[in-house]
Amino acid sequence: MTEAYVALEDGRVLEGRGRAPGTARGELVFTTAYTGYEESLTDPSYEEQVLTFSYPLIGNYGVREERFEDDRVHPRAALAKEFTEDVAEWLESEGVPAVDHLDTREVVTTIRDGGAMKCGIAVGEDVTEEDAKEQLEQCEAMSDHTEIGAQVSVDEVEVHGEDNDGETVALVDCGAKGSIVDSLLARNATVHVLPHDASVADVEAVDPDVLFISNGPGDPVNFEQAITLVEEFVEDTPVAGICLGQQIVAEALGGTTEKMDFGHRGVNQPVLDLESGQVVMTTQNHGYTVAEPGEHLEITQINVNDDTPEGIDGIEYDVITRQYHPEANPGPEDTLDFFDSVLAMADSRSEQAVPADD
Repeated sequence: MTEAYVALEDGRVLEGRGRAPGTARGELVFTTAYTGYEESLTDPSYEEQVLTFSYPLIGNYGVREERFEDDRVHPRAALAKEFTEDVAEWLESEGVPAVDHLDTREVVTTIRDGGAMKCGIAVGEDVTEEDAKEQLEQCEAMSDHTEIGAQVSVDEVEVHGEDNDGETVALVDCGAKGSIVDSLLARNATVHVLPHDASVADVEAVDPDVLFISNGPGDPVNFEQAITLVEEFVEDTPVAGICLGQQIVAEALGGTTEKMDFGHRGVNQPVLDLESGQVVMTTQNHGYTVAEPGEHLEITQINVNDDTPEGIDGIEYDVITRQYHPEANPGPEDTLDFFDSVLAMADSRSEQAVPADD
């Protein structure tokens, strides 16, 4: 059996079965999803993290590229009770270490009790516990990954749906899932995907009906240019955001954000709409949250489990953001109408800008 060690920040070293060789380090987190492992493993929001699957068998319906959210695996390593051969071979081909035959119930309980923590991984024929500990010693806190946006963003502008005749969206790519673009294209929008550090001039060149800040990994305060873009355009252009995007919008408009103990990750997070009283189930993946929205924003939806903000709207500005993933891959699809609301906000602004006939 290939040796595999997981060194935890609390001093313990777990031993498992190596399924894909290599060394890695990152923030240890878990997801409660029992489907959607392909979507989770290709979600850019897991950059610089080590992903633990709480569901015991990962890979029971194979690996299909059409389900990918990006063109590569983003977690630095993956842990499970058992990986199938399909998933193990995929992770090995991606150069991502994988370990199974772990008591993932204990791992998840450890994270829930102690919070997300640093870890080091070593997998291979001749690795030792010391190799995993060495990786742990080199592991940085998520807030210290100040350039993480460059690891997950496009390098230059990409345009999708050029033949569409709906609204024009400037999507600032801080680690956007592909299904966000797909959801906008399905509503006849033209989507200009901009780098995470796009300039004001870059956005002006698009002349968007909506400025959309995507999901992504890490601490929102490290996305300084995206914050600047919201500050610059919010008075004249509708602004939307998902996940990290909600946090960035809050930071830009006088709010504050904070790191959570272990975050929200999975497809079963209940969200309460404060106006309607309706509860919907949502897909989530984030380790930071809005602490205070500030005077320009109001909280419209909260997480049923811990009351953290899940939806924020503008008070005097056209702003709508969601902490969860309305595009919902792999599901559920309770909140897909968010994209309709975003584009309707832009359409309403356009109608107001048209002068009335004499």
